[in-house]
Amino acid sequence: MSWLVLSILSAVALGLYDVAKKAALQENAVLPVLFACSATGAFLVLPWGAVSLLAPEFALGLGIVVQALDLRGHLLVLAKAAIVTLSWTLTYFGLKHLPISLAAPVRASAPLFVLLGALALFREAPTAAQWAGIAVLFASYWGFSLLGRAEGIRFERNRWVWLLFAGTLVGAGSGLYDKHLLQSAALPPVTVQFWFTLDSTLLQGLLVGAFWWPRRSATTPFRWRAAILAVAVLLLLADYAYFRAVAIPGALISVVSIARRANVVISFGVGGLAFRERNRLPKAGALAGVILGVALLLA
Repeated sequence: MSWLVLSILSAVALGLYDVAKKAALQENAVLPVLFACSATGAFLVLPWGAVSLLAPEFALGLGIVVQALDLRGHLLVLAKAAIVTLSWTLTYFGLKHLPISLAAPVRASAPLFVLLGALALFREAPTAAQWAGIAVLFASYWGFSLLGRAEGIRFERNRWVWLLFAGTLVGAGSGLYDKHLLQSAALPPVTVQFWFTLDSTLLQGLLVGAFWWPRRSATTPFRWRAAILAVAVLLLLADYAYFRAVAIPGALISVVSIARRANVVISFGVGGLAFRERNRLPKAGALAGVILGVALLLA
């Protein structure tokens, strides 16, 4: 399967992941939700390690072989977990307080930072059609931001929007770091996903213990919801396709990142209806631009 197809599959899972994440966060404590999602994901990937240890040939057939890492490998993956934990913490707070039909497009600005970084660090060279797709996608994302004003959300003054942008910028750095992990350092995709999931759970548990638990009686309480399980499963599926895409030789991290941002289509369509958000028709125009941009990426 090509890296571009894997990127699109990852985008579909990410779109549903955003909807589940929004549902999990409604009237809920952010840090415990983040930890619960990661802990659930860790519980789901633990069998990968057990099968890899006890029945490696069977694990190979399933495509879930987890390899042991040396100290350097563990430190590399731990660094990724720290970057992503910071990004998720910022974006979870933003998503809780913003309509998903606006928050998802803000998150879609990540490819701008990834593209600039990829051009500077890896000297990537997208084709002319892919450049056109990138331009159309950026224009569409900007249109979404303008539509936010119709809902009383001025991006330049809203702290939740700024948190989303900050989390997106940090997340873009994670995208560039992924290429180093999977291509330069040549770490296997499933191995990275396994240890990353465990490391993220550990770091987010520390955040809960340090910042939420001591104040739990005076702040928003945590409520378990089925959406938390959905978040964990969808993230595992999205990351599985994504890590495999980036690990393929010749994969352009700038294009992979932008293709994944097509998740805004799912977030808009499903999330907008599920949460009964306003101005869906005007937003559909900007959404059409996203679809066109992705089509150009596939050309």
